[in-house]
Amino acid sequence: MYQYSLSWFINLYVLSIETANKSNILKKRLDYLRETFTYNLYQNVCRSLFEKDKILYSFILCTTILLANNEISRDEMNFFLTGGLVLKSSSVANPEPNWLADKAWEEIKRSANLPTFASLMDDFMEPASVSKWKSFYDSINPEETKLPKPWEQHLSNFQHLIIMRMIRPDKVIPKVMIFVQKSMDSRFVTPPAFDISRSYADSNCLLPLIFILSPGSDPMSALSKFADLSNYSSRFFSISLGQGQGPIAQNLIRESQKDGSWVCLQNCHLAISWMSELEKICENLDYSNTVKNFRLWLTSYPSDKFPITVLQNGIKMTNEPPTGLGQNLMRSYISEPVKDPEFYTGCPGKEKSFTRLLYGLCFFHAVIQERRNYGAQGWNIQYGFNESDFQISAKQLQNFINEYDDVPFKAILYLTGECNYGGRVTDERDRRCLNTILDDFYNPNVIKNPKYTFAINEPKYSLPKKYDYVDYIKQIEMIPTHPPPELLGLNMNAGITRDLEISKMFFDSLNKMEGGMSIGDLTRQDEILLSKKNDIYDRLPEDFNIEEALELFPASYSESMNTVLIQELQRFNILLQEIRTSMIMLEQAVKGMIVMTPDLEILAAHIISGKIPPSWRKASAYPSLKPLASFVNDFLERLAFFREWLTVGKPTIFWISGFSFAHAFLTGAMQNYARKYKISIDLIDFDFKVLPTYKADTPPENGVYVRGMFLSGARWDINNMYLVEAKPKILNEPMPIIWFIPTKRSDIQVKERYACPLYITSERFGTLKTTGHSTNYVLTILLDTNISSSHWIKRGVALLCQLDD
Repeated sequence: MYQYSLSWFINLYVLSIETANKSNILKKRLDYLRETFTYNLYQNVCRSLFEKDKILYSFILCTTILLANNEISRDEMNFFLTGGLVLKSSSVANPEPNWLADKAWEEIKRSANLPTFASLMDDFMEPASVSKWKSFYDSINPEETKLPKPWEQHLSNFQHLIIMRMIRPDKVIPKVMIFVQKSMDSRFVTPPAFDISRSYADSNCLLPLIFILSPGSDPMSALSKFADLSNYSSRFFSISLGQGQGPIAQNLIRESQKDGSWVCLQNCHLAISWMSELEKICENLDYSNTVKNFRLWLTSYPSDKFPITVLQNGIKMTNEPPTGLGQNLMRSYISEPVKDPEFYTGCPGKEKSFTRLLYGLCFFHAVIQERRNYGAQGWNIQYGFNESDFQISAKQLQNFINEYDDVPFKAILYLTGECNYGGRVTDERDRRCLNTILDDFYNPNVIKNPKYTFAINEPKYSLPKKYDYVDYIKQIEMIPTHPPPELLGLNMNAGITRDLEISKMFFDSLNKMEGGMSIGDLTRQDEILLSKKNDIYDRLPEDFNIEEALELFPASYSESMNTVLIQELQRFNILLQEIRTSMIMLEQAVKGMIVMTPDLEILAAHIISGKIPPSWRKASAYPSLKPLASFVNDFLERLAFFREWLTVGKPTIFWISGFSFAHAFLTGAMQNYARKYKISIDLIDFDFKVLPTYKADTPPENGVYVRGMFLSGARWDINNMYLVEAKPKILNEPMPIIWFIPTKRSDIQVKERYACPLYITSERFGTLKTTGHSTNYVLTILLDTNISSSHWIKRGVALLCQLDD
């Protein structure tokens, strides 16, 4: 939906010339024109962008100007985008593995290719200097902290950004805002507020005004209010598009063109078949057939079927729902039905029960909305919970309280958690989390306990003593806009995870906007491609000899792992052949021996950008979120694991992360047990025991020892052998060996153990394969805990087979 036409750009350019300050001195006049046009461009584009993209646009605008003025170099810009291009790293080990991430160290080593950072790696090898860098790393606000000497004075504003990317990537966005502010002006990091009147002033009768919708936003109330203020309430017509509404809308527009009325067509994305007609209507708007007071307002969610010409020429606006717990709570209280006095006082004699549970419902609605900002730890899938879910739940709450002497918690929990909100939830683990959170807000203690609070020892998150509407408003005003993650049920590290995810989205969007990496002249780009091709190609081993493997590990009734091994070797051979073939063809294309096809161009662009090429993903039997360098290293480790299996024999401990299809490995382990003891495999499931070690010399009699998992959202206390809170800034910790014990399902004791899901990647969400298995979810592992499992459910604690780096 972010599209603009040349005519739109020219109109803005002409307007800037007319409104810019005048001067008889040419240089001053040009400066005024440049400043006015740049800010007008920022304002006009920014009002049509979603909040998440506004700082991205500010950065692109700023760096484009600086690149044009040669104030920053293209090499430094490329490094900031990708973290460096060299795939093969030097052998210098990470000097501070306890706090400096391996990814950060690799980027520091690669930064030596930039003249300014040539001595940075050596600086980290000096004990006196590295302690200062650790202080910078540990800083609460590193974006405002000075770098160790002499780097603070030695580096430019943009080079400070590169340091932030390497050492504290979670704080890149705040640093970008400081960078834009210093390079341009604070105005360019302060997006204009949503203002219909300003957009209207820039419009005319031939240009439609387009509201780009987002989940939870509804501009109609603001538009209706603006129509009233403009004395157009009697000449403002609105229609929601859908089946059969097209001709009605067309007639309404035709009549309004003649008498100068306003027309609003809502939900254009629902009338895809009529969009071509809308395009013709907009093209035929002319001063000869349209009164100058006529306005056409459109609302639509982002859609690739929306007419391009209408998008390019129209005036676009976004109006997103409020962010922050306090604002979300306030919005619920000043919206229908809560703001209606008749509804709020609709439970005579039961005001205490109704108002306190209603506040709990509002708080719950705000919490589940805010958790969406925390990625997979908040929700595996980003659900569009909206006001209708809240409104129907509030009305049902009132009905049940009025109809029953005692509050029927079981009924309202089911309707709210399973039907209203839960109707949107498609992931089983998300449904469990939703209902666990709801239990904190819908329970008898909310009514009975006068000191009940939604956060331990925090009065501002408690319920007011009185039941009046104004008392709840005052209580909401005490709540900070951005509370700590713990209030949402998450670990303190979730904030870092959220910031890292935002930074990742920022860099991904930047790379898409740049259209891939731009190295400079083609000769240099070809050199880098060939260098990277050789780095990858030379490290690839020979294909596995399947016939030889079948002789060593033939299919056996008593050993299903032989079949699993052969299947894995076949899958990895496919990927090996694809990588080898594509690398050879890329080299030939670069040297001009064959034609550079579109597929090879895509391959080259991904390799230059340090990403996994699509053709490799298609050939790969396993998902991965790693960058190219880490993916290649991980792939080679997997090959080494299976080659050792071929040469040494069946492993004592199985590396679950190394399997391309872990479900087959788990099925093979159960089959061995079922055939050994002649038990139907349908009656068997895994029980689990965590061992207090990371190594083992002998395999178990039954089941398998498994390694290679990482705990996200919590930590395993190897001394007490149960889950505990994660340490600050430690987002993922390696899990000790887990013994997967095949057991009759009826004999498994869940007790108070936490049912922890195991995922292949941190993305967590996956699609269902034809085999009936998820592309990401593997199985649920029972882990011991000394506190309630609900605590870890709200934390979003999970095991991962692989990390992103």
